[in-house]
Amino acid sequence: MIRLTGLALAALALVSLVAGYWISARDRDVSSWQHIPDATAEAFGWESAWIEAGPFDLLSYRRFSEPGTELLSIYLEGDGFPWATRTEISEDPTPRVDRVLKLAVQDKTGNTAYLARPCFYLPARELASCDPDLWTWARYGEGVVAALDIALDRLKADAGASKLRLIGVSGGGVLAALLAARRNDVTSLVTVTGNLDHEVWTTRNGVTPMHDSLNAADVARDIQHIPQVHFIGGDDANVMLADVEAYLGRMSDTSHSHVIVVPGQAHVCCWVQSWQALLGEAERSLAP
Repeated sequence: MIRLTGLALAALALVSLVAGYWISARDRDVSSWQHIPDATAEAFGWESAWIEAGPFDLLSYRRFSEPGTELLSIYLEGDGFPWATRTEISEDPTPRVDRVLKLAVQDKTGNTAYLARPCFYLPARELASCDPDLWTWARYGEGVVAALDIALDRLKADAGASKLRLIGVSGGGVLAALLAARRNDVTSLVTVTGNLDHEVWTTRNGVTPMHDSLNAADVARDIQHIPQVHFIGGDDANVMLADVEAYLGRMSDTSHSHVIVVPGQAHVCCWVQSWQALLGEAERSLAP
């Protein structure tokens, strides 16, 4: 099931016939944070859609302006706001800023979508049924990956695409790699400040290991044939080059993988401002 907002009922009926699954206008409360990405999407002419992915409803935004285009680029949200303090779990993991969507709307390579994570952008009543493990110890767990995998299928069908480029930001990079390992339609992978070996990352940062999460490093060799670009901020004190090097170290062939260290970039600042230029670098690196 997909819930679309901002579309007329006649259009909803038409899309439902094309896509092959039930679609309705959103009929529930919204998160107090959703107005932030909604405003960005509206400014750039993107549509919003809720995708039912197993037990989760996932918020997505999309611009499918080029019918018949084979490639669909999908931006995967980061870890959001998992911790209120270093020792206190957040009551709502929703990102407080829409940085990843602001990267996505700059992508002019074709049809493009943004996908949020389980339990993100939910109103309080629905969020209460979410297990906090889903944004802490199990944030890259099987349940999360499986739900995103379902959502990728739905977005791909909507766009009429046959190939996917996955772009993951921060922890979204971990999920992008894990998803690429279980699919046969991912033709390129881009990560931005991705903690691609979270065991190395948690050890260095002195935080509790994520024992209930899958690790991108464990599938590195399985996806080493996929062209990939990994951006790291030269001033990032959170995710460092060592996290990507540990991932690459699990490969037997790194010829399809490119690491780009961007001077002056921190973990958050200032990827949005630099993204169009960096996308050009990624395109050149991914070219055959």
